[in-house]
Amino acid sequence: MSFTLLRRILTKHKNNISFFKFGKCVRHCQISFLSDAVSFTDRTHTCGSLTGSNVGEKVKLCGWVQYNRGGKFIVIRDWSGITQVIVPTEKVEVQEIVQSLTFESVIEVTGKVLPRPEEEVNPAMATGDLEIDLEEIQVLNKASESLPIPVYDYHKVSEMMRMEYRYMDIRNKQMQRNLRLRSKMMMKIREFLANIHEFVDVETPTLFRRTPGGAKEFIVPSGQPGKFYSLPQSPQQFKQLLMVGGIDRYFQIARCYRDEGSKPDRQPEFTQLDIEMSFVKREGIIKLIEEMMVYSWPEGEPHIQTPFPHLTYDQAMRLYGSDKPDTRFDMKITDITSRCSDGGVELISNQLKTGNGSVVAIKIRDEKKLFSKKKLEDLKTMALKALNDTQTVVIPVRVIEDGSWQSPIAKHMKANVKDEISNDLDLQTGDLAILAAGQCYKPNEVLGKIRLLFADFLESNGVQVREKNVFNFLWVEDFPLFLPKEDGGEGLESAHHPFTDAHPEDRHMLYTQPEKVRGQHYDLVLNGNEVGGGSIRIHDPDVQKYVLEDVLKEDSSQLQHLLKAFTTGCPPHGGIALGLDRLFAIICGAASIRDVIAFPKTQDGKDPMSKAPATVSQAELDSYHIQIKPKSS
Repeated sequence: MSFTLLRRILTKHKNNISFFKFGKCVRHCQISFLSDAVSFTDRTHTCGSLTGSNVGEKVKLCGWVQYNRGGKFIVIRDWSGITQVIVPTEKVEVQEIVQSLTFESVIEVTGKVLPRPEEEVNPAMATGDLEIDLEEIQVLNKASESLPIPVYDYHKVSEMMRMEYRYMDIRNKQMQRNLRLRSKMMMKIREFLANIHEFVDVETPTLFRRTPGGAKEFIVPSGQPGKFYSLPQSPQQFKQLLMVGGIDRYFQIARCYRDEGSKPDRQPEFTQLDIEMSFVKREGIIKLIEEMMVYSWPEGEPHIQTPFPHLTYDQAMRLYGSDKPDTRFDMKITDITSRCSDGGVELISNQLKTGNGSVVAIKIRDEKKLFSKKKLEDLKTMALKALNDTQTVVIPVRVIEDGSWQSPIAKHMKANVKDEISNDLDLQTGDLAILAAGQCYKPNEVLGKIRLLFADFLESNGVQVREKNVFNFLWVEDFPLFLPKEDGGEGLESAHHPFTDAHPEDRHMLYTQPEKVRGQHYDLVLNGNEVGGGSIRIHDPDVQKYVLEDVLKEDSSQLQHLLKAFTTGCPPHGGIALGLDRLFAIICGAASIRDVIAFPKTQDGKDPMSKAPATVSQAELDSYHIQIKPKSS
């Protein structure tokens, strides 16, 4: 290596190279560069890397037997692709080995690269114009005659079986792609934050203490009688304490835990990108994340455009009935409250007697007449049940040939009101309108759910609703700081978490009307999924204590370590966490986050492969001073 090249390398990587010693010369310095994926291994090439330039070369490949044609040829596979190997008929010993091979056996083959005969070229294979003339073969591990699942097409295998034999499922081409895309994108994220923007990667504890608010946490026994650790649902408090400690720019690829039921986009343990910055405002966090997404975006995927659009929480709820709207299709919600206040329909007017009542509507084009009366009733029932809503009134309207309405309310609603609503929604013959009347955002939420159900149903019947291969990012901001308790009890709970600061314009209401205060909370939404959430934090100990004790009625003594830290000089700070499992699942087009996690859990938090969680003996429990309570009959 020339001294000029070495100097350039050292200059470029001076912040990352700590093992060089500089004096009058550079001594004992050796740099090697990896040119391909087989360095340090016994093979010369991977199975998918051979090209026409390798013709005539003697190569060694290692991989799994994907196909065996009666001793005539075999197809060997690894993560990079497949290669056909021709078996010589005159080599009896080689023939015996090949004919005894089972699918998925691991082998090593050596031979010369040859061009395939023109009539045998397979354009569907990356190596379809080449083959290996086999000289030597070694069986490294012979697979069982009877394999539990096939490797080639996981769509033919139940998810439970795929998880039970995950080590085989990972060999599948799609799983290989998903996990490798995940790895590359995470490396780019690290590079962007650490090397370009000087963030510090700090590991925080996963054994912590139970703290108030938020999701249910896993409890971990300790050797001290009656005392337990808790697995944190996020590094939230630690990253704020790091800001107090002057780290200034922190990030971590963090393992997080929630003792809650799994869903397709959630499981008990998950991975998030955790970020925190000092002396920053919301706009700074948003700009950082947008630039990071562009920098780390996978090659081959449609480009994303920045800046991402913004909606306030109120706009998102009014237009889409959701705080994580899917903007890949239109079908927006229209407020028709003013039209219906004196429309002649008692069912609707009863909902408007309070100041919080509203009437909203969406339009669906039903050119193929797919929505029968029964189907509309089924979708309405599904939406109300999903939201546990028994109060909102939902009414379908179909426009027939003469422009009149076919609906349960058609005879009761005043003609001029029907005309006004038809004009507002631009209703044409054959269109469907769904009206919803209720309190606050409830009718919007119902129509938001119906909107998604309608899109799913239309697409299942061949009608394209959502744009394909599109990634619609969206920022939703200005959330309420507090919400009524989800269980219906008295008082308020945090809309995000108890460390979120109030919106500057609403801070004066924190002590008088906290239910009206907006928070400095912002969510990143992708194709109708929340993939990130963050906020500007409270950094004043008195404000934090007031929120915990007076607004949320929580025991602040469990957070004394944080409150005390705020009294030692705490900078203003804020951050965000991105749910990486969910983000990667959307980018990969996976139906579930389990398809982008190497060893996931089931819906109920179990591992079918290892059978975790598992029982332990009473002797082991005794060391933790734990006695299992008998199950009540």
